[in-house]
Amino acid sequence: MNYDAIVIGAGNGGLVSALKLQKEGKKVLLLESHNTVGGVATSFIRGRFEFEASLHELCGFGNENNVGEVYELFKDLDILDKIKMNEIDETFHVITLDTKEEYTMPVGVSNFINKMEEYVPGSKESMEKFFDLCKENQEALNYLNESKGNVDAKVLKSKYHDFMIYASYPLEDVLESIKMPKKAREILSTYWTYLGSPATELSFVHYASMIYSYVNLHPVISSKKSHELSLALYEKFLSLGGDAKLLTTVNKIIVDDNKVKGVVTSDDKTYYAKVVIANISPNLVYGKLIDIEDVPIKARQLTNARILGARGICVYLGLNKSPEELGLKNYSYFIYHTLDSKKEFERMKKLKNDNMVGVVINNAVPDASPKGTTMLYLTGLLFSDIFTKVVTKDNYFDLKDAISENFIETFEKATGVNIQDAIEEIEVATPLTFARYTNHPDGVIYGYLAKKSDNLLPRMMNQNNEDYVEGLYFAGGFASRLSGYSSTYKSGEMSALKALAKLDKKEVAKDEV
Repeated sequence: MNYDAIVIGAGNGGLVSALKLQKEGKKVLLLESHNTVGGVATSFIRGRFEFEASLHELCGFGNENNVGEVYELFKDLDILDKIKMNEIDETFHVITLDTKEEYTMPVGVSNFINKMEEYVPGSKESMEKFFDLCKENQEALNYLNESKGNVDAKVLKSKYHDFMIYASYPLEDVLESIKMPKKAREILSTYWTYLGSPATELSFVHYASMIYSYVNLHPVISSKKSHELSLALYEKFLSLGGDAKLLTTVNKIIVDDNKVKGVVTSDDKTYYAKVVIANISPNLVYGKLIDIEDVPIKARQLTNARILGARGICVYLGLNKSPEELGLKNYSYFIYHTLDSKKEFERMKKLKNDNMVGVVINNAVPDASPKGTTMLYLTGLLFSDIFTKVVTKDNYFDLKDAISENFIETFEKATGVNIQDAIEEIEVATPLTFARYTNHPDGVIYGYLAKKSDNLLPRMMNQNNEDYVEGLYFAGGFASRLSGYSSTYKSGEMSALKALAKLDKKEVAKDEV
């Protein structure tokens, strides 16, 4: 059977790609190995609790009066009326175990600056400079996106002078250059785990874009969990005549003369298309799905050169008391030993580490669970393959128990809140869980590690140079926009635009972003 495009994987990026192409009148086949769509953007039920699998909060959304890029995308895809988003009234709350610090940062740029001045007197001027840079950074990124490769160097130099200066530097270097006090730099960098690299390695462009989105637009969470978003995209795709096959795994991507031709599925059926969008890892695509003689050497070299990002561990807790009864006042709890991101990054390469992000969903969505209960998620990251090295069939459940006990005890120590006595349901996801569900190598949930010359801007600027097989494009956390819900939605759109350009036989500029 022939299609214009085939999308492999119905995660965030794949759903957006499929819907965008179908909405533009193309004939699209969406293939998903599971019995439902969404990838990790889904939920699961234990007892009387329906747990959110992965979404903490979404940045880049905003509302009709303060529109973000994800809001614009969902409006273009015509699904805004199918979802409901709840705004979160804090940016983050961070607690340190060793240095005994605690900070809560509000939403709104002026509020954020004033609160930082309260915590770190003398920081106001540098914080104002930082947010000025953030604003210009966002405007420059918007210009680069809208230019579609036709970038006017004179415009960049005249309108985005500071962006041109700071774009290639890591976050820490830029904060030091604007003379931001060390403590303010440390507090400001709290979100580094969400992007997966310490402030000394993390792109200023990437972090500035994210933090500005959080502070200026407010973070949001879906009122019915992330599967509400997945289903809205999927149902719209079907309503426009899209073809989808669940419980269908792709066993092979057919490539001939360096051009994609189609796929072979687990039920031995062959589907043909000029375009294939892979919402799965390049490791899987180039390592297993394409015959080795058809894999371009540059594709193999780049995939092998990139470092896998964070592996995930998550403890899902259903508590039989309300947040008020427990004394959990905040939505998020970032728990580190110190605010030194480089030191904490090294700590998180070890299996026995208790750095985590705790999220109390009910403090953003009060009816997320039955009245008088709380859903608390404790998520930790591993920046190494240590879990896979030590786990065996015999010790797996003991490891899960030890990890969950450590997380719970650490959360109680950090917050002073007793949650042990209120636990009604508990589930633990490890790197093996995520590897089994996503088919990502080693259970990676963050795609590739972003660092120095392989950060956000270089990847965006080079994305067309990484299209090694004609007609094969990537969406999702391994693509050029990197990981995170907002990024993967946008990556799906970008892959669809590339596909449209090919299908409509339009020229795509090599430096298009």
